[in-house]
This record gives sequence, C-alpha cells and structure tokens, in this order.
Amino acid sequence: MSQISETVKHQGDFTQSVFDCLKHMPATVYDNHYNGTNDADRLWIAVDGMGGDYAPGTIMEGCLRALELLPLKIRFVAEIKILKLAIDKLNLEFKLNRALKDGLIELIPSGESIGMGDEPTTVRRKYRASINIAMDLVKTGKATAMYSAGNSGAVMASAIFRLGRLAGIDRPAIGALFPTKDATQQVLVLDVGANMDCKPSYLHQFALLGNIYSRDVLQVEHPRIGLINIGEEDCKGNELCLKTYPLLQAESRIHFVGNCEGRDVLSGNFDVVICDGFTGNVMLKFLESVGSVLLEILKLELPRGRRGKLGSAFLKRNLVRIKKRLDHAEHGGALLLGANGISVIGHGSSKALSVVSALRLAYSAANYNVMNDLEKLSTECIH
Repeated sequence: MSQISETVKHQGDFTQSVFDCLKHMPATVYDNHYNGTNDADRLWIAVDGMGGDYAPGTIMEGCLRALELLPLKIRFVAEIKILKLAIDKLNLEFKLNRALKDGLIELIPSGESIGMGDEPTTVRRKYRASINIAMDLVKTGKATAMYSAGNSGAVMASAIFRLGRLAGIDRPAIGALFPTKDATQQVLVLDVGANMDCKPSYLHQFALLGNIYSRDVLQVEHPRIGLINIGEEDCKGNELCLKTYPLLQAESRIHFVGNCEGRDVLSGNFDVVICDGFTGNVMLKFLESVGSVLLEILKLELPRGRRGKLGSAFLKRNLVRIKKRLDHAEHGGALLLGANGISVIGHGSSKALSVVSALRLAYSAANYNVMNDLEKLSTECIH
C-alpha cells in the first residue's frame, strides 16, 4: 500500500453530461468509467485542493468528473481532515474510493492553507500550503501541470519562487481565453491580472509567449497578434502603447497585425491580444458579467403573459447557449505564461464545471508540449 493510501486509511476509508468545451477532445474521452484510456497515456496533474471559495469539496467533485472525461491522473493536495468533511457532505465517497482503487487519484496531505485574502508573500511563510506542494510536484516531475482556483497572487508568487521564471522573461503573464463571434475560435488575452504596471519590453515578451501558446495549444498556424489601444492608427494611445507598437512591428517571430480597439477583441480578427494586467483584468471582469446581464435584459423586454411565455420557450435554448459561450466557467482558468512550468489559475468562485474545463486546459498545454517551445524561446534571451 502506498504512503498516500496509508495516510487516507489513517484518516478513515473515504475519500453530467459532456459539455461544449470538451467537444474537440478525442472520441475516446466520452467512454464511461474513465473512458477506457490506457493508464500509460494519462498525464499527472497536481491540484491545489484548498484553493477557491468552494474548496475542497467542489474542487474534488470537478476532479472526479474530469477523470471520467479526460486522460488524466490527479495528485490532489489538501488538508485531509477538512477534505473528509467535504467528501461526506457532497456524498463523493463512492466515486473517490473507486478512483483511489483504480490508481487515478492520489491524496497528498498539506499544511495550513493560503486564504483568498492573504498577501502573495504568504507562500514563503506557509511553506506546506497546498499551493506550494502542488508547485513542487511540477518542479520534481511528479506532475506535468498544476491547477489552483485559489489566491491568484499567491499562485503566481509560488510559481516564481518554486518553479522560477523562464530565462529571458522578466514577468510571467496570465493568459485567458475569450470567446469570439466564431463559435469555433477563441482569442487569447494577456495579461489579465499578473502585472498592473508594464513596460514596453514586458508587452513584447507577452506577445512572444502568447504566440507560442496560440500556435501550439490552440493550433493556430500563424497567430494574428494585436495590441489593445483606443484607435487603429499607430500614433494613438498612451505612452506604453506608443512605445510598444514599434517593438511588435519589428518583431519577426510574430505576425503583428496592429492595434486592437476594445470593440474588436471578440471580433475574430485577432488570435492573441496584448495589454497590461490592469486593462486585461477589467476586460475579463466585464466579460464575466455580460452573459447574465444580457439574459436579464431579454427577460425584461419579452412581453408579459401568454405571448411572453411562448416567446421565452422558443428562445430559452438559444439564450442558454449564448450565456454558455460568454461564461468563464466554460473556459475554467487562465494559463500562467513565463514560469518554468505549466500552471493554470482558476476563478475563485470555480465550481465543478469550471474545474473540469481548467483541467482540460492544463492537459492541453501539457499534451502539446508547450513548455518545449517556451524553453526554446527563453534560450534566445529575449529582452
């Protein structure tokens, strides 16, 4: 019996259908009971089980669903006593015991967790926190990627302290996938919160990082790179934009197509959009509100009475589909680009669907060997 199983035994013997964001996975992932994937083909993902508003129970629920849909194995890092209570509350004992028996999940005990309100530097003091242990699993090669829905500042700090930056990268950036007019296309926006104040050289590096991710993971052959600005002309914008534009224009390794106004971010005319973390985070939070606000407006505008009910019945399915396309839960997380390892940062309010989506993102990044090209980029010593 493994050390992890012994730990679980000591604590007590406990331990929907496929949705749109998984449609492009290989057909084998739809089979029941762990989808028939060969054990050797599964990738290990480390999960910070204590990160997020609904952790650890909902995070575990999402992980167990992911094991049925994706070719993964999970090393779940959590405070065992708290996890046991959550497992009992959500009636996940049977599924967890089955996954443990099949060797698809391991439980790894952690120490005091890092709260959503803690300073990022708390990762140094709480060295046995679940975020740190998950990062160490990536560093030591026991996991190909890690996922956390916890304190995003702490995740980034832990990644820098534990994994380190890629050589030549001054600041890692958080890249999030936004929907576009084309249901089959997404646009990568970075940075969406890691760096509030940026230099032109940082945005130059973000463009190079985003280009690799879009090409390798999203399978865009020649990603179109845009710079967020208030106008299309190269003479528009603040000092940051004016100094960044010529750097991107002169960069031969990317296909820079010019400035991207706010109205064009979701147009489908760009594959990667670059901005400072303050601007990107405002866009991300705004987008999160659009789906629910749109539904509320339509509900208010529909006629009342029998006509309104009939119209709602016809529109309901389409409206739900629109909301899903705009819902951050369908994408689940954002990739931290520029660290020396794959880290996916989930929304603090992530529930099971978001967890599955984020784990799919982590799997995709690891499966397409995005780190190989990122490491190659770092050897070029970009500045």
